[in-house]
Amino acid sequence: MSNSWGRRGSLLAAALSVIALVGVGCTNPPGTGGAPPTTTIVPLAGPPGEFSVLSYNVAGLPQGISGSDPETNLALISPRLNDYDVVLTQEDFDWWQPLLDGLPFANHHRWLRGSADHPYRSGQHPGPYAVGLDPTSRPLFVGDGLGMMARYPFTEPERVPWASCYGVLDGASDCLAMKGFSVATMTLADGYVVDVYDLHAEAGGTETDQALQVDDYAQLAAFIKAHSAGRAVVLAGDTNLHTDVTDPADTDFADAAIWAGFLAETGLTDVCAELSCAEPGNIDKAAYRDGGGVDLSALSHDYPTEDFLDSAGTDLSDHPPLAVRFAWDGA
Repeated sequence: MSNSWGRRGSLLAAALSVIALVGVGCTNPPGTGGAPPTTTIVPLAGPPGEFSVLSYNVAGLPQGISGSDPETNLALISPRLNDYDVVLTQEDFDWWQPLLDGLPFANHHRWLRGSADHPYRSGQHPGPYAVGLDPTSRPLFVGDGLGMMARYPFTEPERVPWASCYGVLDGASDCLAMKGFSVATMTLADGYVVDVYDLHAEAGGTETDQALQVDDYAQLAAFIKAHSAGRAVVLAGDTNLHTDVTDPADTDFADAAIWAGFLAETGLTDVCAELSCAEPGNIDKAAYRDGGGVDLSALSHDYPTEDFLDSAGTDLSDHPPLAVRFAWDGA
């Protein structure tokens, strides 16, 4: 499955090997940075109501490895996040091995949140042991890269890594990060909640990657069925699924079936498909369902790339931002 994570992951593996040899950095654990601003919290109103969601892979890997220019662009992205009620990020790393502390990379998460004014924010990734991973089994240089900010209160996200991964110096190097998904229960108004999922799926185009994608979406579907039974769900993120591929010889040919099976298993509706969006094959996707006395309807689906350009007209990330707007009411 071709996407930029594979090339960048291999570069990251090589770069980290060099850093480890020369001993760059200190031994202190990183801080999260990006503390929420001091704001007056407005009491929640509704139902009914509307809220917007932005899902954005911000390409926050170290400079020269990232598919973008994070040392410049993350600070430019930050104030533009304020146009959205809920922000879900991928490659927004707030946990890393101490050997990376001496790099500007250690500031990326803080820069991304620095000008955002959302009062509710996810905390730092708790590290591999807390999410059930053995750091001696694979390098795990960085966390899952998943972040959430919102104007609605939410529980601290539960972070779940994929059960398996493929690639360190080979494949898409997915085993360098604790990739997976997160879920937080967000309160729209008193008595009305929705489970919000953020994900970053297995990348790469090998047969092993494709098999792991099948496993990953089965893992996510089983989790949603157990954890979010009877509740409304909003899910968005970098799926790494190219669902518009029609050539059986293409390594991404199975992606459409993987996504369709996942939607059927969870009762979720693809927002792009429902609203007949212009780019159905884009790997950055959103889906939702009603539940728990909350009726959701998708009002819009857009990739507002024109709002995330630098002064020269260059994209601020190697992924487009995905913006979705929902209406909600009590059932």
